[in-house]
Parts: sequence; structure tokens; C-alpha cells
Amino acid sequence: METTTDADTTADQAAFDALIAADARIEPRDWMPDDYRRTLIRQMSQHAHSEIIGMQPEANWITRAPSLQRKAILMAKVQDEAGHGLYLYSATQTLGITRDEMTEQLIEGRARYSSIFNYPTPTWADMGAIGWLVDGAAICNQVPLCRCSYAPYGRAMVRICKEESFHQRQGFEILLTLMRGTEEQRRMAQEAVDRWYWPSLMMFGPPDDDSPNSARSMAWRIKRFSNDELRRRFVAMLVPQAEALGVTLPDPDLRWDDEKQQYELGEIDWTEFQEVLAGRGPCNAQRLQRRREAHEEGAWVREAAAAYAQKQHAGAAA
Repeated sequence: METTTDADTTADQAAFDALIAADARIEPRDWMPDDYRRTLIRQMSQHAHSEIIGMQPEANWITRAPSLQRKAILMAKVQDEAGHGLYLYSATQTLGITRDEMTEQLIEGRARYSSIFNYPTPTWADMGAIGWLVDGAAICNQVPLCRCSYAPYGRAMVRICKEESFHQRQGFEILLTLMRGTEEQRRMAQEAVDRWYWPSLMMFGPPDDDSPNSARSMAWRIKRFSNDELRRRFVAMLVPQAEALGVTLPDPDLRWDDEKQQYELGEIDWTEFQEVLAGRGPCNAQRLQRRREAHEEGAWVREAAAAYAQKQHAGAAA
């Protein structure tokens, strides 16, 4: 049995550091530090969980969408999100964790998903606000991940970002249609924007000074930009779009700083963010309970698929 020496580890670390310094890609077969592997598992599995849980608030509106076309578009979007979860779970498995382990961590409440999906969707306008704001924030956060140092994650993100871009445009179009409608429809659109604006800014994570993982992820080139920088980029993208829509961003302190050449934002309620992360958001319990029920109700499908695969394997071996 081969043993790993300190010299071997030092050489492996040097090779890893050289790849990172050269802005090259780390493949699953390559040596990587345990902390790098753990960081990726945490981030990628959380991303996968978010896609799966994120299907719930929108699936709730499929049967109530205002037209057949809207139903079809929303169904396609929810299917896209299921596919995103599949890509990401598959990519995370290359790091040595199984999908069963990740699912168990989620349904037992030991793994996190994006706090944004713990808010209710009381009106059809929320489908527009989620597309424009939530998927818009996701694009801003995820496009740099296409250049992530871990190759399977970066490759998965290329396709995911293309589809998220379509989702963002879909949400913008829903809000635009409402803003061109009746006074009641315009009010509904503005109220949805008011509900989702601040939570969408929280999607980028806590301020840089309070983000323990951000600096290390940037050093490893998993992330390319800090939380606060991504947040400001997102707001800079929103301002002209909000003007085109005719909606008001609910931040009276939002202003352009000529000296810094960036937008300065109002104070974010990070207490709310921490409450939602701690499981005390409006829909935390509901989202996890529904995920547990779906997992239990789908047990027979997993068992049938496993039995079929075993039968096929036995037939091939005969």
C-alpha cells in the first residue's frame, strides 16, 4: 500500500497553487486541498438545493397563470430549474459526495439553500419580480462562475447562465405587460418589486467584512468578485431597467456617487437576512416540508429505477 509523504503533499500543493496562479482549471482527477474540496461541496450543493427549492414558489402559480401561453412558459422555466439542480448535483458528485448524501443534508435541515426562496408569492406579479430581480441577481452572481477554477462547476454554469438570462427577460416582460395595463395591475407590479428588491440584494451574501468564506473563495478563483461589488453591479444594471419599466426601486437612499463612480445603496436589513437563514423566514418550514414530502412520495420511482438498472446490469453480465 502506497503512503503519502510530506514531500508528496508539498509537491501536490505546489502544483495546485501553480494552476490557480495561471488561472487554469482544476479537474476532478487533480489533487486539491481538503479545504478547497469542502468549500466547493458547500457552495455547489447549496446552489443545487436552491434550484430545487426555487421550483416551489413558481410551480404554485402554474395552474393560476393568466393564459395558456403563460402556463407553458412558466412550466418550461420550472423544468429548467430542475435541470439546473441536476447539472449541479452531478458536478458536485465529482468531488466525492453522493447525491443521496446531499439530499439527506437538505431534508434534514443541515444544508442551506438561498434565503430568497423563503418568501411567499401572493400575486402573479411576483412571477415577474422573481424573474427580473431574483434571476437577474443570479445572472450577475453566476456569470463569473463560468470561469470558476473548478472545471465541472464552470462548465455547468455556462448552460445554466444562458437559461437564466431567458428567465430574467421573461420576468421583465411580465412586469412590462402589467405596467402597461390598468392602474390595479401597475400597483400590483410595484408592490411585487417592493417585496423582492431587498431580498434580491441579500442574495449576494453578507457585507464583505462579515463574509468569512468570500476572501478565500476569491483567492482560489472560485469566485471572481466580492459580495459588495456584485451587489453594486446588480443595482447599476437595475436602475435603467426600472426606468424603462416605470417602477420605482424601494430605496430612497439610492444615489450615484460621482467620485467613486458607483451607486451607493441604502442600509440593508441584515437582521432579516439572519432570521431567514436561521429558519425563521415566512416560508422556511413550508419549503422544507414540501421537499421532504416530495422525496418520500418519489421513493417508489427511485426504487423502480434502481431495480431496472440492476436487471439491465445482470443481463449484460450474463
